[in-house]
Amino acid sequence: MAETITALGAALRSGETTSVEVVTRLLAQPDEIGAYVTRFDSALAAAAAADAELAAGRDRGPLHGIPLGIKDLLPTREGPTTAQSGVRHRWRKVRVDAEAVTRLRDAGAVLLGKTATMEFGVGGPVGQTGFPVPRNPWDPDHWTGGSSSGTANGVAAGLFPGGLGSDTAGSIRGPAAYCGITGFKPTYGLVPVAGSVPLAPSFDTVGPMARTAEDCALLLSALTGRDIGPLRGSLSGVRVGFAAFGTEFTEAVDVLRAAGAEVRPVEVPGYAALTTTTRLGYVTEGFAVHREMLREQWSAYAPQTRLALATGALLSGGDFARLLEVRAAGRRAVAELFESVDLLVTPTTTGPAPALRDLPRLRTIEGLHTPAWSATGQPALSVPRGFTSGGLPLGLQIIGRHHADELVLEAGHAFQLRTDWHRRVPAPVAGSVAPEPMPVRAEPTPPGSPVSALLRAAGLNPPEEDVDTVAARYPTVVAEVESLYRWP
Repeated sequence: MAETITALGAALRSGETTSVEVVTRLLAQPDEIGAYVTRFDSALAAAAAADAELAAGRDRGPLHGIPLGIKDLLPTREGPTTAQSGVRHRWRKVRVDAEAVTRLRDAGAVLLGKTATMEFGVGGPVGQTGFPVPRNPWDPDHWTGGSSSGTANGVAAGLFPGGLGSDTAGSIRGPAAYCGITGFKPTYGLVPVAGSVPLAPSFDTVGPMARTAEDCALLLSALTGRDIGPLRGSLSGVRVGFAAFGTEFTEAVDVLRAAGAEVRPVEVPGYAALTTTTRLGYVTEGFAVHREMLREQWSAYAPQTRLALATGALLSGGDFARLLEVRAAGRRAVAELFESVDLLVTPTTTGPAPALRDLPRLRTIEGLHTPAWSATGQPALSVPRGFTSGGLPLGLQIIGRHHADELVLEAGHAFQLRTDWHRRVPAPVAGSVAPEPMPVRAEPTPPGSPVSALLRAAGLNPPEEDVDTVAARYPTVVAEVESLYRWP
């Protein structure tokens, strides 16, 4: 098994190793999977300082001397924060830690570097140049998921034992499932997002990624200042509802039952509507965040990013108001469900990580069972639950009530005490991390489409081929908006 934060912490305190030795070894490992945007020269000095403090009897806690990766949407004083983008944006100049980073540093963690993301947390590798394409360490011809891509594949490949991701619609949980690690989206607002690069402020959440739920709990303790744990590994008397959404995961449910849970199938009220509110909500809020930069630097954004954000210009103010109404109604409906269950489990994704060659034709968010819980703001954890016949990981998602974060992590720990999927380690990957850019497939503008006028009204003037691509998506947007007027 690759190193965990828990095991490394014990080794540091027993004198078996030092932070300098661990960091030296990890920095020497080649990055063949596009996990890093940059590595920090300061990491060895930070490790030496951590060792000196431990030798002097100053122990900052479980993260003292532990090397971590930080998603490149969270500024660090080492800088720069690229957001994996060629756009000239203000965060590139920031040399101050985001609040979550400050808390990890105060806990004694050693920052190894900034990890890969999707551009501004919304784009993808299709058509992007200038950055490595994050690859799945279990099969480098497959994607990692996004947008916490580099933290996920870096942990899976053993480049660092844990780190930070951010999650707006599934950006921690999806990559965790696809890469076979553990990723936790805390209750909305529990972990500070101050100082981070925003995408959709009413959805954005910062959270931990590591090999185990136990390690995620240690990271969450530092991020919140609350003592999470120790986790016991028992679910005696805990009521768990499961929603399969067409995916068979009986063995995972049986594991929870063996841990003492009372398990039964449930229907999730408003699930489709909540999923839609996230799909539409994050691009609408994202467009508001990026509108001025899109006006001035349209072509500097990668194709997937600018086209996704431009989709947010297609909703009217009335449509967005309806979205908020449905989101509130969905939250109330789910809260009623959680009067009869303590936890809910679902598959994290509809299947394994997609092949890189298939990404130009996929709407990758449709492969996730994560967006609904971003709309409700509830804590949600993804843990490994097995592999496909082709050797790609699968994930189990565990959702709790608001602020039941510790119970969610307890369930993940109980699951991992009785399984070994999180202990599996991929073989080392060799090969290029920068394949040829994947082309965006443009389509002709449908006759009578209002998209060009809507984009102009928003102050955008994209080239005709981009208008065609946005217009090709317009019927889907219209159908999704109309579905919100039919529920509840």
